[in-house]
Amino acid sequence: MTIRVVGAGLYRTGTKSLKVALERLLGKPAYHMAEVFLHPEHVATWHAAALGLMPDWRAFLKDYDATLDAPAAYFWPEISRAFPDALVLLSVRSEESWWRSASQTVMRTAGLVSPEWDAMNNAIRGARFSTSETDRESMIEGFRQHNDQVRKGVDPNRLLEWTIGDGWEPICSAFGVRVPDEPFPHTNSTEEWLARARESNR
Repeated sequence: MTIRVVGAGLYRTGTKSLKVALERLLGKPAYHMAEVFLHPEHVATWHAAALGLMPDWRAFLKDYDATLDAPAAYFWPEISRAFPDALVLLSVRSEESWWRSASQTVMRTAGLVSPEWDAMNNAIRGARFSTSETDRESMIEGFRQHNDQVRKGVDPNRLLEWTIGDGWEPICSAFGVRVPDEPFPHTNSTEEWLARARESNR
């Protein structure tokens, strides 16, 4: 198996919906933050990558067909170089709506999982993104810079910029497959995320 899609879009840009959609289209698992919860042994690998010690991406991702969401999205340059034939998929949304969603969900996870998890997140954000999670302007600027770096760093013929409203068509067109006769999946809303977090805290 080889990575066919390198997801460069940050969390809360429809990445969980994309995971469901790509697994439906390509028939193989997609590596999403959810996989780190299922494989806590991966935390050390991502932490090391934040410190500059990259894994053998082909070996590490051998069971997957796509990468999406954090932490993989922070390492899109390295992963895309390891899989030069893969499509780079940049999922985006408006800056303000991204901040509202992220500040209510992902940015509340500190201390909820484990010290190792917090150390991984802090190392990645310190190396690849803004470290000031409570500062709206800093986070939005980090979001903007991340997306601009992808746009500037990827050959336009290889890059697909996508929003949740685009649905199936751009992705299906990129892979030359028929649009499924079903609605595009919409999952992991802010309400769903918070409900899942409350259940986990219990």
